Amino acid sequence: MLFVSHMMKRKNGYLVAAFTVLIAILWIFFTPEKEENLSERVKISLREVGNQLLLANQDSTSLVLPIIELNPSLYELSFESPLAITPNDIVGIVKTAFQKAALPEQYLIEVIQCEDEEVAYSYGIYFDVEKDIIPCANRVLSKNCFTIKTRFTEIPVPLVSRQQWLMLLSILFVGLLIFAFKDRLWERFRESKKSQTPPETTKAHTAIGMFAFYPDQNKLVKEAVEIGLSKKECELLAIFVAQPNQIIKRDELTKRVWEDHGVVVGRSLDTYISKLRKKLKEDSSIKITNVHGVGYKLEMHT
Repeated sequence: MLFVSHMMKRKNGYLVAAFTVLIAILWIFFTPEKEENLSERVKISLREVGNQLLLANQDSTSLVLPIIELNPSLYELSFESPLAITPNDIVGIVKTAFQKAALPEQYLIEVIQCEDEEVAYSYGIYFDVEKDIIPCANRVLSKNCFTIKTRFTEIPVPLVSRQQWLMLLSILFVGLLIFAFKDRLWERFRESKKSQTPPETTKAHTAIGMFAFYPDQNKLVKEAVEIGLSKKECELLAIFVAQPNQIIKRDELTKRVWEDHGVVVGRSLDTYISKLRKKLKEDSSIKITNVHGVGYKLEMHT
């Protein structure tokens, strides 16, 4: 009883663990991954940056052109009309917009002249304020056609992606279920193997009158009824079946059945012959007869 109780506790433990893993899988599956929409959040923030820079120029009609994602960490902001840019303004506007959108905190900003693609102004923001590089804060860039490139210098990448977590947890979930129901699964596997194994009665046999003789299984079968044979009975009957209706000398029978198994008792052969006769007596068409002074023979009448 203690063993059964212990096994039930283990099974319940596996089921609780599997249920917990299933909840984790569902939570990960239905929870949006923050980095999945990073690109969209960056584009929205940069559009807000462009809008605020135009408003600082008293321009409420010009358009902010579509934000271009050059690669996962590099984005380009451009304008329909020329504008003047004050470094203090762009630093404050970008910082506010990026913090509001919870974007990565380390980035480089480059203000590039459209006509020659020279960098008119740039600065870098890092985790450590002392390392931030913001030069020429009060030098205004006169009105011109500018594009602004934003490069995120450190985008956090999870060690294990959401897809990998789902795969690992799914494998763990299936493994826990297998452990919980392994006994039942093993039993079903054994049953399926049994169903695929042909019944023993389909193995090779020799017909002896009404009997089917299975020497490999030490038995006779008559109308689905099995009659067990001892090893010696089986060996003797196999010799008779191989030579039906022929006299087999006593010495030959004794030598083939007993010689390799130690001392032969004088009446052993007669005793086993008697046992075989009793097991075959239900079929009158076969019988083992004694040829006096010579040996025995299996008479079979068809």
